[in-house]
Amino acid sequence: MEEVLNKEEILANFQQITAIEDIGIALSHLESTGWDLETAVRIAILMDGNENESISIVDNDQSVIEVAGPSTSTQSELTFNIRFKKDLITIKLSELQTVGELKQLIMKKTSVPVCRQNLKMNNIPIRSMQSDSTKLKALNFNSNDINLELTDISNDGIAADIIPISPTSNSNGNYQLRIYLTNENRYLNLNFAPSKTLLEIKNDVFAVLKTPVRFQVWEGWPSNATNDSKLSDLDIDHIHCLQLTCTGSDSASASSSSIRTIGETLEIDSDSDSIEFEDATADEDMFTEEGVQPNRLKHLIEDGIEDTVLGSLQFVSNYRERYGVGPTFFEGSLEDALKTAYTAKSAKDRKLLAIYLHHDNSVLSNVFCGQLLGNENIIKLLNENYILFGWDLTFESNKNLFLSSLTASATDSASLQIRNMAINQFPIILIIRKFRGMCEIADIIHGNINRDELYIHLMMNSDAFNEQMKIDIREENERAARESLLLEQQQAYQESLLADRAKEEERLRLEKMMENERQKQESELADKLAKKEADRRDAENSLPPEPTNDCTQQITKIRFRKPTGDFIERKFTVDTQLKVLLNFSKANGFSPEDFKIISSFPRRDLTTIDSANTLKQLNLYPQETLILEER
Repeated sequence: MEEVLNKEEILANFQQITAIEDIGIALSHLESTGWDLETAVRIAILMDGNENESISIVDNDQSVIEVAGPSTSTQSELTFNIRFKKDLITIKLSELQTVGELKQLIMKKTSVPVCRQNLKMNNIPIRSMQSDSTKLKALNFNSNDINLELTDISNDGIAADIIPISPTSNSNGNYQLRIYLTNENRYLNLNFAPSKTLLEIKNDVFAVLKTPVRFQVWEGWPSNATNDSKLSDLDIDHIHCLQLTCTGSDSASASSSSIRTIGETLEIDSDSDSIEFEDATADEDMFTEEGVQPNRLKHLIEDGIEDTVLGSLQFVSNYRERYGVGPTFFEGSLEDALKTAYTAKSAKDRKLLAIYLHHDNSVLSNVFCGQLLGNENIIKLLNENYILFGWDLTFESNKNLFLSSLTASATDSASLQIRNMAINQFPIILIIRKFRGMCEIADIIHGNINRDELYIHLMMNSDAFNEQMKIDIREENERAARESLLLEQQQAYQESLLADRAKEEERLRLEKMMENERQKQESELADKLAKKEADRRDAENSLPPEPTNDCTQQITKIRFRKPTGDFIERKFTVDTQLKVLLNFSKANGFSPEDFKIISSFPRRDLTTIDSANTLKQLNLYPQETLILEER
């Protein structure tokens, strides 16, 4: 309410000083200068042709502001040669005057309103270079004689510059949307680049018709189309017909003042600064008729919210409903947003924390959200490099809740700065940086800047943060390399221990196997010896008695020469079978399985002969020496 009263006082002072009774003209002057009374009065005086007059402005505090025409200034004079259609217009101004003053004089001489002026110098739009409040001196012109080109970006001025798209002239691939406006029973032709999404098209239509996206009812899009669909992805012709119904009580009246006639075509480029519209709802509310309540949008966060998480969710939902396209806001508490931005495990996953602070009583809020935060390049930059937290400070209770959360989560210095800011300084983007465990303000971006300046601010902060992150990433990589080396050493040590343990287990296994084999061999040997001993005893027990000297049978004497050279001998009767001789050899430890029994003449192995033969048959009498030969 205080903001409205201040503007009413400024308006009253302006009309009193300039004697301009038309409220619409007075508002045009004040809005073009950001409600700067001194600048607005100077421009009004210049447009009335009183360039040599000098007057005093007395405000409500009785302080005097001196306003002088450019002829009294000793500063350098700039000459602007402006080509508009087939005319050449010359305007002279002091270098201390502003771009806004230049445009007001252009409006006086060409009847092209400021909001429709597209000024270019060397094909570079002035509006993209500087804001209207910028001094002409700050533009750093190469000379005092400047050549500019002027294009009227609306109504008749645009028809001469844009060629409507047709099936045969569509050389650049653009799409022409022929939109039938059911509320007004006429067509609107708009040209769009193939990369435009449906949501961006709806926002551009909002800029033309002043009908918010939520009040737009479309028919004619393909059934699979979504707000994120691009024109190039849809199965439509380059000339496509649609039907648009604008709901809401003020849709028809809002669009009637800005819509063009049937058959004309407006080409909208997402990267162009040629078309800019400003939502002046906050200013128009001052002049509504008594008893008529304006159709206001609900606040992004309702009054008296008690929980920051709930407030954040409300903000995100209401922001999308009001503005449609925009960056991705964090849904949760400020503390959680801070943790998400700066406590990622890896430094390469960390992002800057950006806090967008909205205030519905600021005349800059809607333009900032619609044109700056709705720009696809700024959206991409924010989404890729920032964690963006949003909050609405319109109500004092919500402001206090946020500042308490900011003090607890980040820094109290930021809270003090925000608390002391005037409403017209909003909206702002607060960049919070965490350095050595402490949170500090890296940058405060105010809402009175253009898209290029906002993009540069965000990019510079992002680049500075990325440079710091490069150091952190390098240190993180070095630490990871050290830890990896230590881990490799530990793994190598463990592998060495396992290898030694495996070798020891293998040695013990082999020893045990050898011991088992030895025991087996010993057991087998013992069994073999036991068997041999048993066979020896059996052989010994089977031997007949040795014949005596008084034996009547013929006797032969057999001598066995052992491998050691000594002899064993025994007497046998000549009719004794060979097997008895073999048993005798076995009984003395020389088993025929292990030893051959060789006769000398003829030489033969007796173990291979039929053991049933007698010694007489084998001619082993009256005596014979046999050789025991190991097999």
